[in-house]
Amino acid sequence: MVQWNILLIAFLVAFVASSVFRLLLTYINVSHLRRHGHDVPEVFQGEIDEATLARMTAYTADSSRFGAVAHFFDDAVTLLVLLSGFLPLLVGIVLSWNLHFILSGLIFFGALALLSGILDIPFSLYSTFVIEKRYGFSTITARLWITDLVKGFLISAVLLGILLGAILALVYYAEHTWWLWAWLVFSAFQMLIVWLYPVLIAPLFNKFEPIENEALKEAIIALMAKVGLKTGGVFQIDAGKRSKHTNAYFTGFGKTKRIVLYDTLIKSHASEEILSVLAHEAGHWKKRHIIKQLVLMETVSLVFLYLVYRLINWSLLYQTFAFVDKLPYVGLLLIAALFGPAAFFLTPIGAMLTRRFEREADDFCYNLVGTTVPMINALKRLAKDNLANLHPHPFYAWFYYSHPPLTERIARLLRMKDSKKP
Repeated sequence: MVQWNILLIAFLVAFVASSVFRLLLTYINVSHLRRHGHDVPEVFQGEIDEATLARMTAYTADSSRFGAVAHFFDDAVTLLVLLSGFLPLLVGIVLSWNLHFILSGLIFFGALALLSGILDIPFSLYSTFVIEKRYGFSTITARLWITDLVKGFLISAVLLGILLGAILALVYYAEHTWWLWAWLVFSAFQMLIVWLYPVLIAPLFNKFEPIENEALKEAIIALMAKVGLKTGGVFQIDAGKRSKHTNAYFTGFGKTKRIVLYDTLIKSHASEEILSVLAHEAGHWKKRHIIKQLVLMETVSLVFLYLVYRLINWSLLYQTFAFVDKLPYVGLLLIAALFGPAAFFLTPIGAMLTRRFEREADDFCYNLVGTTVPMINALKRLAKDNLANLHPHPFYAWFYYSHPPLTERIARLLRMKDSKKP
């Protein structure tokens, strides 16, 4: 049985606090939306009718409430797994097979990942076939959903199995320096996945084709050439076979760098709006936001791995959760669980950084295109097409949002437009 001590009490306090705080954030956000969701923001006057606004409000409320239920369920399962004795039981079964340490660790994590995936299926089904269907987004068939599920599971099993196997091997064979080597392996693996994703992984789920609109294609190439960005091509994907949501993104790096447009975006947006969105994305590259985020992520992962190295042989860690022996792969899981609440409460730091990057990318788009009008029109259309929340609670947005709230962002772009001298 678990031992009630200062470590367990501290963990439970932090874990429950993070869970309750997450629920509270959702509650204040939905309550704020109920009070203000019937008011059309000034920057959207004349753009959104009452029926569309009502659907926006209802979609956000339904999605938020369902998300809160899903998070609460995840938290309850996490506590049950940690406190019920399930983990020692699982480890006992794995050890009884007398397998090598690395294989035992892979089976241990694989069993937990499989359990998590199975428990997530009902929530994924409800989100996709009830909520997303209700608001006219989901177009996916049951057959395609199952195919995606199987593909995703197999790809994750292979890739994460390779990464985890390498880390476990380092833990086993490099007792005192594994954390540094693991960081190097993790960093290299991450870069490899970014490089391979556009040409190896993404095509397993979507069909990538050169965009059919030649004029748009030439305009995009000319825009990228203007800022000195070389790409491996401009592609459209058949996103509409799964959802009517719209998007565009850059992916890969080096020779695998691609510009990808959802077919739903091409159908619903004017060419100048698409160009403004891509100019914004180009701003992220030119301002080195991707590199800065990558450096920050790698720094955090290095610090975390060193902390894991310092804690992984801590006897109290294992005793607290009813383990007799110190098993490093169990320690990896327990330490990750202990740091979970801290990571949640640090969310605003990353959110503030990315919001700053988004404003800088908007500035870059303005300077490149020469006007903010297409970007404003694109954001308004994206808001309507995706039923975005136009009334997020300020504290909720500050805590979570990686982009400035839409009304705030559009208002800033309008001020930039009005300040441009003729």
